[in-house]
Amino acid sequence: MPRPKLNPSDEDRRLVKSLAAYGVPQEHIARRIGIRSVKTLRKHFREELDQGSLDANSNVATTLYKMAKSGQHPIATMFWLKCRAGWRDQPTFSAPTAPPPFIVAKERTESQI
Repeated sequence: MPRPKLNPSDEDRRLVKSLAAYGVPQEHIARRIGIRSVKTLRKHFREELDQGSLDANSNVATTLYKMAKSGQHPIATMFWLKCRAGWRDQPTFSAPTAPPPFIVAKERTESQI
């Protein structure tokens, strides 16, 4: 006997989109809504899976941008510049210590052998 055809409800779609936005793995989302296969989840909820993570990233990026731009959150500003503008920390310069001692050996000439 074949399995019944999946008819996703609006509530299922909202749930999948929310869970995808929170970063829940697709295997867990499938289990939560009663689907055995991640492949089936992707087939019926592709839009919600894509849109959920996109919306979450967009909202967080907007908040981070506002925090960085305000000047009140220097850590957010540095994070933004490192991730988005390619900035990086420069290693601190320390003066070299004295070079290690070395031994100079005089080669023997043929007359000394």
